[in-house]
Amino acid sequence: MRRHRNVKIVATLGPASETYESIRALHEAGADVFRLNMSHGSHDSIAEKHRIIRQIEDELDSPIAILADLQGPKLRVGTFANEAEELVSGAAFRLDLDETPGDATRACLPHPEIFAALEPGASLLVNDGKIRLRVTTCGSDFAETEVVIGGTISNRKGVNVPDVVLPLAALSDKDRADLEFVCELGVDWLALSFVQRPSDVEEARELVKGRAAVLSKIEKPSAVESFSDILAVSDGIMVARGDLGVELPVQNVPPIQKRLVRKCRAAAKPVIVATQMLESMIESPMPTRAEVSDVATAIYEGSDAIMLSAESAAGSYPVEAVTTMDNVAREVETDPTYREVIMASRKVERTTVAEGIVSAAREIAEATDISSICCYTQSGTTALLIARERPQVPILALSSLRTTARRLALSWGVDCVMSEELGRFKHAVIGAARAARSHGYATEESQIVVTAGVPFNVPGTTNILRVAPCQESLIYPNEPDDGE
Repeated sequence: MRRHRNVKIVATLGPASETYESIRALHEAGADVFRLNMSHGSHDSIAEKHRIIRQIEDELDSPIAILADLQGPKLRVGTFANEAEELVSGAAFRLDLDETPGDATRACLPHPEIFAALEPGASLLVNDGKIRLRVTTCGSDFAETEVVIGGTISNRKGVNVPDVVLPLAALSDKDRADLEFVCELGVDWLALSFVQRPSDVEEARELVKGRAAVLSKIEKPSAVESFSDILAVSDGIMVARGDLGVELPVQNVPPIQKRLVRKCRAAAKPVIVATQMLESMIESPMPTRAEVSDVATAIYEGSDAIMLSAESAAGSYPVEAVTTMDNVAREVETDPTYREVIMASRKVERTTVAEGIVSAAREIAEATDISSICCYTQSGTTALLIARERPQVPILALSSLRTTARRLALSWGVDCVMSEELGRFKHAVIGAARAARSHGYATEESQIVVTAGVPFNVPGTTNILRVAPCQESLIYPNEPDDGE
């Protein structure tokens, strides 16, 4: 399905959007990627959502990306004798490994790895940062803290430890089981939670074995500090602003978001901006003006994708939320300022033949009467490089590999079309012209730019660029008769 925008929309599926009718409505409203949250739902329910998405994909002949989001290790306090207690600022509060139900003076924190990493002065945040504790003394099985910001603490509330790198693997036993399940199921992207260091990503890649692209969620200060190294071993990035805003001062999040988005673009790797984008639409059919501005900012920054979480998974207006994102994206991308910002941020070192080819393709397309850039790609790298250029004309990616076409559904401006394996460049030009015409990107009077690599069907060989007419009678006599 052709979208009249470049930024992609990720919609999370859940109780409000798990039927065939609701998932199809979300896709038709503008969702390009569906997120399956492995924190919720059984393997059977995840498999059923996957089946429905693939059914819709077949019916519409439109590659759809599926993103499975692993839960990651969850750090939580234990239970309380009265189910909840009120912590007062300035009071002392103890955390330990004793599983006895807690009270207003102590609670169980069943994570010895946290105590092993803590030092006096470190902060502990409880219940999404609503309660802040500062460690005064600590040992291998306890931490004495002072309540800096008080509030209500209750059973199994989450705990964040922003000041230290925890000796925790990014993958829990549940995550490993979920990873194997979704990779065998056939998801396209796998999102890793709780990434702290590059080795967390490398561990997951070894388990994935190329069956899905690996996307790292940046939600901890340690991940921000090690971002360049994490990006180098990841296929994509999610700026998970929810936990970032808990573990860092909230005013730090916008500039971090902007820096991470630019680094991802420079690396030609897709980046999603996520969390609370249209939060009020969980209960309201209309967003707030601030939320619309937030979505627009992510688009102006050049994000590949913007994501809905509870808005589409559990909200009362999932289709309206996707429609709102689609409308905002269309409006922003027709603003002359948007193009100025995108062009000003195009700072890329081009050191390979493929990078030179795609840069030339963009310059030719913008300087002449070109309707679209058509690229043949096996691994998806050529399409990602063209997307990094952020051209003014549409990008049509043609691949004989459905896995590649699906993964590219997450990338800025890329429309993916299945093609046959090729043996001659003349056939590539003809196939590109036909695809451009049939998908509404060109007419017989149009010209397109075609990029490909010889030998064909070999990743990483992009070495040809041709400006070609879309009228096939003009292609045949003018194309060189290259070898098989």
